[in-house]
Amino acid sequence: MLIDQSDIAAFCEILRKGGKKIVFTNGCFDILHAGHVTYLEKARSFGDCLVLGLNTDASVRSIKGPSRPINHELDRAKVVGALKAVDYVVLFGEPTAEALIAKVKPDVYVKGGDYTLDTLPEAKIVQSYGGTVEFVRMVEGRSTTGIIEKIRAEGADT
Repeated sequence: MLIDQSDIAAFCEILRKGGKKIVFTNGCFDILHAGHVTYLEKARSFGDCLVLGLNTDASVRSIKGPSRPINHELDRAKVVGALKAVDYVVLFGEPTAEALIAKVKPDVYVKGGDYTLDTLPEAKIVQSYGGTVEFVRMVEGRSTTGIIEKIRAEGADT
């Protein structure tokens, strides 16, 4: 379910009052692959519901370059939102998820194992209100960039 960012704080407060342990993660999730699914399933296992902050098209371009994203933000939201592990999706366009995390106030913030507490700007916000940060190991050999590179290489061969 796609939740508007202006409604996410109140929505999460309702979940919290209902006794739900909220997990949050964020990312681009441009071309969905097995690594994404494994990561999201593991993230969801840390609580009762998973809120996924999805980078807008403009923010993906600023992070990944002008040729990305491949898929439009609403298409990406629909695809990740259809996964069993993902309960709610919220779009955000800021360079980091700090402002969104301040609204969601997740019990657990999950990021990939390529981050550390020192390299994750959102960690300080989560820890400031007593939340925890968990890191999930990335699935080796599974990445959107790798998929795009493979498609380009195979296209060059024809």
